[in-house]
Amino acid sequence: MEQLLTDSRRLVFPETTLFIALYGARRNGHVFIADLYLRGVRNFIVYQKTDFKDYPEANIILVEDGLRALQQIAVFHRHQFDPVVVGITGSNGKTVVKEWLNQLLEDRFQIVRSPRSYNSQIGVPLSIWQLNEHHQLALFEAGISKKGEMQSLERMIMPTIGVFTNIGEAHNQGFENIESKILEKLELFNHSDVLIYPADQKELEKVISAWHSLHSSTNLISVGEKEDAVIRLEKINKRNGKTTLSIVYEGRSVEFDLGFDSNMAIQNALTCTGVLLYLKVPMRELQERMNRLNPVNMRMELKTGINHSSVINDSYSADISSLKMALDFLFQQKQHPKRTIILSDILESGMKPYNLYKEVAGLLEKYPVDRLIGIGEEITASANLFSDTGINQRVFFINTDSFLNVLPSLDFRDETILLKGARVFGFERIDQFLTLQVHETLLEVNLEAMAHNLKQYQQILQPSTKIMAMVKAFSYGTGGFEIARLLEFSKVDYLAVAYVDEGVSLRKSGIRLPIVVMNTEENALAQLIEWQLEPVIFSFRGLDALNKIIKQEAIGHFPVHIELETGMNRLGFSSAQIPELLDQLKGSDLRVQSVFSHLAASEEAQQDDFSREQYERYVSMINRISKSLAYPFLRHISNSAALVRNPEFQLDMVRIGIGLYGIDPANSKLLDLKEVGTLKTTIAQIKEISKGETVGYNRRGVADRSMKIGTIRLGYADGYPRSLGNGIGKIFYKGRLVPTIGSISMDMTMIDISDISDAKEGDELIIFGNELPVTNLATWAGTIPYDILAGISQRVKRIYFE
Repeated sequence: MEQLLTDSRRLVFPETTLFIALYGARRNGHVFIADLYLRGVRNFIVYQKTDFKDYPEANIILVEDGLRALQQIAVFHRHQFDPVVVGITGSNGKTVVKEWLNQLLEDRFQIVRSPRSYNSQIGVPLSIWQLNEHHQLALFEAGISKKGEMQSLERMIMPTIGVFTNIGEAHNQGFENIESKILEKLELFNHSDVLIYPADQKELEKVISAWHSLHSSTNLISVGEKEDAVIRLEKINKRNGKTTLSIVYEGRSVEFDLGFDSNMAIQNALTCTGVLLYLKVPMRELQERMNRLNPVNMRMELKTGINHSSVINDSYSADISSLKMALDFLFQQKQHPKRTIILSDILESGMKPYNLYKEVAGLLEKYPVDRLIGIGEEITASANLFSDTGINQRVFFINTDSFLNVLPSLDFRDETILLKGARVFGFERIDQFLTLQVHETLLEVNLEAMAHNLKQYQQILQPSTKIMAMVKAFSYGTGGFEIARLLEFSKVDYLAVAYVDEGVSLRKSGIRLPIVVMNTEENALAQLIEWQLEPVIFSFRGLDALNKIIKQEAIGHFPVHIELETGMNRLGFSSAQIPELLDQLKGSDLRVQSVFSHLAASEEAQQDDFSREQYERYVSMINRISKSLAYPFLRHISNSAALVRNPEFQLDMVRIGIGLYGIDPANSKLLDLKEVGTLKTTIAQIKEISKGETVGYNRRGVADRSMKIGTIRLGYADGYPRSLGNGIGKIFYKGRLVPTIGSISMDMTMIDISDISDAKEGDELIIFGNELPVTNLATWAGTIPYDILAGISQRVKRIYFE
């Protein structure tokens, strides 16, 4: 078998795939076997007895535990090869260290590495499966969230070189204390020849010293400023966003430059020096290699392109494994019927060009695209290998400059364009041309964070409880089909929008999930029917209007959702209206899919009694409805807050809204949510003003001293509230919060940057995100996070990344 598959959505090569059914809190892998068999998969590992007669051509192996079987396969596969293996763990920095080691060593070794952040109980075996006889060096991450997990990862990875990046607070809840967490992570290195770790973290140093008394055969290489560190940081000099480091190793000193100045980046770079020096990279060569180290961009960006196109920018590296992932992401996008890939030479693969590009051509047969643009001498020389791929248009260029010369004459329109290039080809210039240039203020939307938040909620739901994801109001300001596509891929059961036109837009973009329209207008019923949207009915007027058009169109069993009024006093049928509602439903061609209500104050503990009253009223009303209807329907009342604070309200389905976007309205400790959106802008101009001078409209900002004022490209037309002017609002800039000064203008805001010595025009600032939560902005503005998110203007460019 060439491919191991645990996620049925990612099937590409059915003939050579082994599907391993896994059991999760909400998913049983066995339910996907029938579909995979129809799609051509013939090899399965299962943990439940399966009726062989349903799959006459299948090879089925029955095991006790699918995950254990997957890991045993990885252990066996690992034993077939003997490369140098670097195992990397720590609280953060694992992926950066892995990618930097690849940058630093790719011309010395044939390297295999974990794709992106594949470091879990499932991700590690899938990473190891890539290993083959050509690889001389392997870089594998290992991540854990609770005690007892690292032992199985160690058996699979078997690292010869151990790297401990640092220790922090991530996943603290899974361990008794920090010492317990460090000891669990150290399990990865029980049989390693060497362990490289930061010398300046006291708790880590203490636990490693004790651990080493039981593992004395493992050499220790500490890196840091401590006087007794094996690799000692002697001098550090930061200036203009760059850093010069001087280190001492075995009595010799070397100095090198880094193109960044954050403390975390410096620590990660020092960790990499430890690996290189252990591998006996000469000092002079080490200096040259570290000087060319590039920051790692580990994300795949989805952006709006020119001429109604979309651009996926994944040009931070080009290798076979990341190409597969990029193509997989490309094929998740359904908004355009046409697909183009712009692909550079794949460097340092260790394969002969013929074999390499034959494999690439095979990938493009499995992932059919309409147009291939190859850039580079090797891919151009191999152009004939792509002639039998079925790609309609194939063009090749020796370098990026020659492509850019003709790019304006090429027709890029109504398509999804994947940019996949090695860093040296400078594909950012292509990206700049193809991406719709709108506004230097942009909203970055982290799709991976949203998927994480969804999983957080799934973990506290009953396996049978369905999920309706709220994507109304342009997905709370974060985007339309891009968010819906992720949620569809993540197997939520329903999407919900506010109005019909939102649902139509999603349908036109290829979304096939059931879509519920919460506010159905009578003049939009024809569109609703045409695009197979499911309306919420909350009044007899709406019910009558829908019944009429359904009869005119001779449609039977049209799906609807009934809203009940239980105390919100907004929309819905009251308890007194239930008898008439049931009479009208009995004589109609409508099919009730769900009956629901809204909780008015589920996030507030002082309103718990009222929430309970609402729930009891709701249950009483749906009991009357279920006795009358001759078929089952879904019941739901819980929103993001209620499903955490009132788990007994879960019923058949829950509606998750703001929680998906990283804001926990319940303020619970049960969830580890990540903010999905980061709003950024830049400084347009910097001015020096004297004491007493005024700033902005109506002269409301007054300098109380000589000041330095930055004007940023953001105003109330972008969704930044006017109430945040005059120092009420703060902006995150160079590691600190700086206040606004004067009134907020339509397109500009002024900030006091007097205390920022290295401020310069063009610098980037964070309006909200991980560094400055949107809840803070809402509090300062006297509103709620929903208002801030939904208010972000459409002129603000959205960038989606994974």
